[in-house]
Amino acid sequence: MEKFIEQLPVEVTDIRAASGGDVNDAYKIYSNDNLYYMLVQRNCDGNFYDGEIAGLKLFDKIGIKAPKVIDHGFCDGDAYLLLSFLDEGSIGSQSELAETVANMHKYKSPNDKFGFNYEYRGSSTSFTNEWVETWPELFLDQRMDVLAKQLIELDLWTSYDFEKYKKVYEIMKEELLNHKSEPSLLHGDLWAGNYMFLKDGSPALFDPSPFYGDREFDIGITTVFGGFNDEFYSRYNELYPLEEGCKLRLEFYRLYLYMVHLIKFGELYESSVNMTMENILNY
Repeated sequence: MEKFIEQLPVEVTDIRAASGGDVNDAYKIYSNDNLYYMLVQRNCDGNFYDGEIAGLKLFDKIGIKAPKVIDHGFCDGDAYLLLSFLDEGSIGSQSELAETVANMHKYKSPNDKFGFNYEYRGSSTSFTNEWVETWPELFLDQRMDVLAKQLIELDLWTSYDFEKYKKVYEIMKEELLNHKSEPSLLHGDLWAGNYMFLKDGSPALFDPSPFYGDREFDIGITTVFGGFNDEFYSRYNELYPLEEGCKLRLEFYRLYLYMVHLIKFGELYESSVNMTMENILNY
């Protein structure tokens, strides 16, 4: 860690390993006057964190509580990102969390297009986030087809699975072409592990995979692993009502997440992918 310490703009008094998910190494960085959180991605290029940095700066711009970017850089083949440390509390309001998410979604793309200035990079999957005119172009062409191809290449899907996917694809395409989407700022990975309530009870978001897309994408992700209750969805719909037909479209975004997890974690998610495809085919 000495190579990073020499580059940091803070005087480091102690370093301890921290929880950082399954993509990064993570550390608590102690200094005389503050506590910081540092992510490290090994053996990558220097712009690995560019998308996350851009997302966190957008959150700061529109008043969403999130870690602040202190420093970032590249050293001997490893990228690092130094953030302010969020002091987690024990409980908070799901209504306030819904207000935070709705406010994020009301912030629209600066060019009225779907995409982002930086690509998404994960541990097992990457997406280009190229700017496009329509939501189906981004979600179907740049997300779903990429995942389907990867599942075939990894031998996680058979030709039968792919034929089923092609039928699902046609349903998704028709539904999304007939649905008016707006390019909202999305968190991109909005599950319960990427928000917290601070000591004062206010909600904060972190670890974004940002891009501008249909807001139902984020809402669909929230429904997969729990952590968002009826109070959240009720308040969100008061502030920014979901449109007719969303029940089917939310299945699309659950399928996306299950496909990502099938690639990442293997056959554990095979049944979830198959069940969700059947839900769409039989809707």
